[in-house]
Amino acid sequence: MNLETIFENNEQWILRKTQENPAYFKDLNQGQTPEVLYIGCSDSRVTAEEIMGLAPGELFVHRNIANIVNAIDLNAQSVINYAVNQLEVNHIVICGHYSCGGVKAAMEAKDLGILNPWLRNIRDVYRTYKSELNSIPDSEKRYDRLVELNVEEQAINVVKMAAVQRAIRQRGLQIHGWVFDIKSGKLIDLKIDFAQILNEIMEIYRLEE
Repeated sequence: MNLETIFENNEQWILRKTQENPAYFKDLNQGQTPEVLYIGCSDSRVTAEEIMGLAPGELFVHRNIANIVNAIDLNAQSVINYAVNQLEVNHIVICGHYSCGGVKAAMEAKDLGILNPWLRNIRDVYRTYKSELNSIPDSEKRYDRLVELNVEEQAINVVKMAAVQRAIRQRGLQIHGWVFDIKSGKLIDLKIDFAQILNEIMEIYRLEE
């Protein structure tokens, strides 16, 4: 890739935007009021705004390998707290995708160096659902199912956070678990009942004011 092409593309993009709306960048500079926090994978094929049909300013985004929400990851924790407390988003979407390299790597018994502690989060999901996953004879379907289960578990990790619980109680913040199917381009809502999940884990994870 010739990096100069990127700057040429940027100039063309500026030209298109200002032709459509001369005040585009002035308006963009006024601030952001996104209603959705999107937590997704760093995979270069999965571009959040594009697959959701949203414009700059409409989506607050956090991405990492295999869309992990780790309690000791200050990056993810800071993004979520800022989105909930300062931006006051109304929705948090945890979006995985089929054919996820991080999930596939976690399924393999290999030493991946610095990636080992990160992928352990997914391997723990596999351990939790080992009986279900091992009962799926088709390896690709087992792979897809782990992608879905990883989304659910990372979303539960979001629900465990004090700021999120407070926003759910006070203003009806909603959590969603989605999967992007690269083969078809479709976004799939896993329709996980996070209200019920919160009720089930409340004894352990309920955080009072």
